[in-house]
Amino acid sequence: MWYLWEMAVEAMMWLLTWMHDLTGSWGLAIIGITVLTRVVMHPLTQKQMISMKKMQELAPRMKMLQEKYADDKDMQSKKIMELYKENNVNPVAGCLPMLLQLPIFILLFNVLTTHDFGGATFWGINLSGSFLSTVADAINLVDPESLERIPVEELGILVVIFSAMSNPPLLFANLGTWLPNAVLIIANSVVMWYQQRLSSVGNPQMAMLGWLMPIMMLFICLGFPGGVVFYWGVSSLLGVLTQVSVMRKTHIEMQKKPVLLQEKPTHKETE
Repeated sequence: MWYLWEMAVEAMMWLLTWMHDLTGSWGLAIIGITVLTRVVMHPLTQKQMISMKKMQELAPRMKMLQEKYADDKDMQSKKIMELYKENNVNPVAGCLPMLLQLPIFILLFNVLTTHDFGGATFWGINLSGSFLSTVADAINLVDPESLERIPVEELGILVVIFSAMSNPPLLFANLGTWLPNAVLIIANSVVMWYQQRLSSVGNPQMAMLGWLMPIMMLFICLGFPGGVVFYWGVSSLLGVLTQVSVMRKTHIEMQKKPVLLQEKPTHKETE
């Protein structure tokens, strides 16, 4: 198993290097991997988004079935599954694309944290350094004896943030060192919020999660390499564009089936 993992890491490094040789930029190489991943995953992603949109359109019918069979959970589940089947909806379709993209995310994280990219940047973003490490560089957090930079993992997030707040002149004098990574993390969280907002239309529980997840990921991404956050942000942006297109198309298709949005169950259901 470990041998297969090492092969996967080497394959990711080869692909990233090939993209870099082709484009002349590590940032463009990451965009290339992101687009390639999205193209390969497009059929599954599109199916997931269509199912999600149809579930939103079917929400009124689902609510009526839940109310009608409130005392009979088995029949309620049966009728809801029949509704899904009638409209070719898979309620778990959203999990598969995410699970398939997770290994790519982990491999890219491994490559960016274990290989030396010579401080490569893209639009000022430090691709192999995290927000925390760029802040540590800005305020020159080094070991007083060896004069070498102390790894962020040893310092911890609170130490880095406290040290930065204690030395604002040096922090803002080196604004360009850490600001691009900070802007990237914020932009990534905004795109994630909007993506969650599109997915939670008509679902109050999901709407609450749509606010919570971006905030959580903002803090989690503080220690992620800029290249990983950049990959995530570009992938999310492409996902939003695809989602908007699919939702418009599906909404038009569902409008051709007004019976699905009627206020009362059909005669067939009342029998």
